[in-house]
Amino acid sequence: MSAAQGSIVVRAPIGNVYRQWQRIEDFPKFIPALKEVQKLDVGHFSIVVSLNGKRHKAVFEIMLQVPERRVAWRALAGRHSEHFVSGVVSFTSQPDQSTCVILKICPGFDGAVSRRMHSYLRNFKRFMEHPGVLEHLN
Repeated sequence: MSAAQGSIVVRAPIGNVYRQWQRIEDFPKFIPALKEVQKLDVGHFSIVVSLNGKRHKAVFEIMLQVPERRVAWRALAGRHSEHFVSGVVSFTSQPDQSTCVILKICPGFDGAVSRRMHSYLRNFKRFMEHPGVLEHLN
């Protein structure tokens, strides 16, 4: 399956955007399918996602982390790992102190995640620019 890519410009400095993306425990605030996210250690985190009425669990490994530039991850082998994604998010500072966020994913669930990717990016933008607006997602 091919990779999907999306981007969005967030009206916030790159340092703020990158630090927020590092707070993986906040992902359910802008990705409604995520029900639980837990940081396991510096390089691993687990998730529980609800898609098509079913809950799935996975553990991910952070493969690359370049502060304020890029984060790459992949699902580790195991039960249900074929349903999840690997990907990379890149951050580029803009002249007006905003940040371009580029998300590239290799989708699972027959592309369901990639179809929702643009919605997740819009939610992330709202979350960053208007704290508290997305509370209804939880």
